[in-house]
Amino acid sequence: MSTPNDPRREHPSTYFVQDRSNEEELTRLQLQDQMLTAGMGGVLPEQPDPAIFQRVLDVGCATGGWLIEAARTYPTMSLLVGVDVSSRMVEYAQAQAEDQQVSDRVQFRAMDALRMLEFPANYFDLVNQRIGASYLRTLDWPKLLHEYQRVTRPGGVIRVTEGKIVFESTSPALTRLSEIVLDALYRAGHLFTLDRNGVTSELARLLHQYGLQNVQTRAYALEYRAGTAEGQLYYEDMSRTFRSALPFYRKWTRVPDNYEEIYQQALNEMQQPDFVATWGLLTAWGIKPRKKVHSVPNLAE
Repeated sequence: MSTPNDPRREHPSTYFVQDRSNEEELTRLQLQDQMLTAGMGGVLPEQPDPAIFQRVLDVGCATGGWLIEAARTYPTMSLLVGVDVSSRMVEYAQAQAEDQQVSDRVQFRAMDALRMLEFPANYFDLVNQRIGASYLRTLDWPKLLHEYQRVTRPGGVIRVTEGKIVFESTSPALTRLSEIVLDALYRAGHLFTLDRNGVTSELARLLHQYGLQNVQTRAYALEYRAGTAEGQLYYEDMSRTFRSALPFYRKWTRVPDNYEEIYQQALNEMQQPDFVATWGLLTAWGIKPRKKVHSVPNLAE
């Protein structure tokens, strides 16, 4: 009989929103994707020469925004593949690629990265992951990073971006909600430590520990103010997050009886003229050690 922490049982439900295929969550992820890319200054702002990446893999691609923007920004990228466990997300992402007229180079596949990445060894020049803590537990990182290395060519780059869990803001209610998220994620095994840096503080160590070289990091502080386009995106993201993920919070921590009251207060405070919030992000990346390169098949054929 499986236990509550049995990875075989947990694989389908490690994501912090139970029904990831619902329309509300799809919309939220699309908004969040826009927020991240714009706030960070592009899809690969820290890479000195993104043109060297011809084959790109995006793991946990959700609605596909990052990969599509990468294809639009860098025409030299010949094949961009996004994988996500949700077939609904993959279908939506593929339709977006067709609408943006990049489907000749961009493809999306339904795939559970926690089990195996179904690609040849030494295939991709760049493997990208953003905000994986929403479904990755601490026990998942070793196997996943080994898979990333397996499918990355020698000399290729593995890039991971994660965010701080508690948002710094002028809203006391939003801070309270963030603390509930923090406790739930920690108890569910998604964080290495019970603090806002529960994942970001470990990224560089993880990449180095599991074999990557020249590991570097870049920190970002994304600011959201009421009355701005960015502030509105943040409001839409937060309003959906704290509604959609409530079952996850209830499963893993004690949710206050007045949660709805706190939630409504947060919505109100986020719309005040003086509201400001900061989301800290960290990108860590490293290079797969070089060795003899074997020929690999062309997935685009």
